[in-house]
Amino acid sequence: MTSVLVFLLGEPFMTDDKIVRKIAVIFVTDIVGFSKLMEKNEDATLKSLRACRTILDQLFEEYGGRIFNTAGDSVLAEFQSAVSAVICATEFQKQIKRRNLTVSNESRMQFRIGLNMGDVIVEGTNLYGDGVNVAARLEALSQTGGVSLSKAIHDFVSQKVELTFSDLGNQKVKNTTLHAYDVTIDGLEERIVETASDQVKQIESIPPTIAVMPFKNMSNDKEQEYFADGVTEDIIANLSSWKSFPVVSGASTFSFKGQDIKSSEIAEQLGADYIVKGSIRKGGNKVRISANLVDARDDQQVWSKRWDRALDDIFEVQDEVSQEVAVLILPALQGKEQDRIQAKPPASFSAWDCYLKALAIFNQTWAGSDYVENNDDVFLKFCDDAIAGDPNLCDAYVLKARRLYGNLYSSGYQDKRRELELQFHELAFKAYSVDPNNPEAVSIYSRSFNIKKDYPQRLKYAKQALDLNPSHAGSNHEYGLALLNEKRFQEAEAHIERAIEMNPIGRRSYEGLLPIVYMAMANSDKSLEWCNIIYDRGSHSRYHGFRAAIFFHLGDIETAKTYLKKFREQRPEITNLEEYKKGRTINLYGLSY
Repeated sequence: MTSVLVFLLGEPFMTDDKIVRKIAVIFVTDIVGFSKLMEKNEDATLKSLRACRTILDQLFEEYGGRIFNTAGDSVLAEFQSAVSAVICATEFQKQIKRRNLTVSNESRMQFRIGLNMGDVIVEGTNLYGDGVNVAARLEALSQTGGVSLSKAIHDFVSQKVELTFSDLGNQKVKNTTLHAYDVTIDGLEERIVETASDQVKQIESIPPTIAVMPFKNMSNDKEQEYFADGVTEDIIANLSSWKSFPVVSGASTFSFKGQDIKSSEIAEQLGADYIVKGSIRKGGNKVRISANLVDARDDQQVWSKRWDRALDDIFEVQDEVSQEVAVLILPALQGKEQDRIQAKPPASFSAWDCYLKALAIFNQTWAGSDYVENNDDVFLKFCDDAIAGDPNLCDAYVLKARRLYGNLYSSGYQDKRRELELQFHELAFKAYSVDPNNPEAVSIYSRSFNIKKDYPQRLKYAKQALDLNPSHAGSNHEYGLALLNEKRFQEAEAHIERAIEMNPIGRRSYEGLLPIVYMAMANSDKSLEWCNIIYDRGSHSRYHGFRAAIFFHLGDIETAKTYLKKFREQRPEITNLEEYKKGRTINLYGLSY
């Protein structure tokens, strides 16, 4: 895929390898929601990309823009004139808007643009430095279809162009404070954005930022450069889709390509806390890919791994490795963050720290596939403190909702079930409202419809969560659960197995469902096998019930009675099938037992 994009976007501007320092006007743009567009219709998206790039190339030629980098859907360019850059950016957004009115919905594209004037370094085909980083952060700050400027650009052009500007004040973006302005463009509402001084209470609640540096091509074959770039871009895209941590855009990290710079220096320029680095070495039909995660704050390696793969399908290898890097890095990073908060004074407060403390309790109170009620008051206080410190910290809402969901189906909370249901519905909706693009928030919202027995909506949002991040273990598990209600048992099995594959450390949370899946598929042997495996980890009444059903189905009535007796001894409040159904998380009518 990367090679296709590079071909479509064109070759970067070629110069010699001499290093030049200068003041330049930097133009950074990318496509809003590009990954989702590619997933929906790759051919239409690439066709639209070519059309939009034609518009941009024509404007660059007219106004003197010079392209340096086109990583993925991003474009990095330089202008000699600040006035020309602002007019070019504004005209581009206007032309894109006019184009979108004439094409189908699936062919529409929207862009964000950031402009800055500052110190840069030119080395060959590379353009990097603080001036580039600030432009990239302004691009991230820009609204869809808009243009955001640094104060240096605004002050220089405000009296020289027939445009109006909106003063956004000092903005805190990726650990950097900068004074930003919006260009006023017809059709875009003027934004009221909190200034950095208004954001002080929330600064510490921001999760740490990850920067993925371009993977080094260690092969003698320079044609493999596109493969190394493709792996890097895919890792950035995969990490970004998890929503747990901010990820620096490829436009910024690729500006360091080919440079021998310390991780700490890169982190300082990019506002990153963790750096992902890697290398790729190809030999014959084999490729070795290495990746490591470094904590830039203390220059310590947190995680590393190496993959040796056959290159039967280079793009399949690219996708496999990039997904696995994302899946493995995030738990390592989270663990490092939890170690960090243990060293802080107990009374210290930030929303992010409170969330991590709640998460630690949550992980400690889940034993195997069975939920253990413990430390509820402390857990809930940390969640509530995190939400109070940052009302937009989606992860805190999700975590609290997950805890409540576990309590809903615990015998110890049955007298509070209705109250807990109402709380869960409220939290699930809030999490989804805060970030509808967070797969965990969408999954939680899906569970809300499961409780309401609205199974079509349950399936809809479970699939939406999976579409947002197909590599997310929890989303695969939730979709598997939703498929059970539709009696699509083989598909459910595949997604639960996928969840286990993507998160082997947390596999016990997903394996608890397998006995039911195999019961529904009339595979008594495998169902019984998993019942015994899970029960041996930690006894729970439900597995006595499952085994009673299995042995009854096999015709072994006496053994079935034995397990039914054990079940009723542990759950005396359940006297009939209707009472049993009340405590289940899936639609038992989908079972063949």
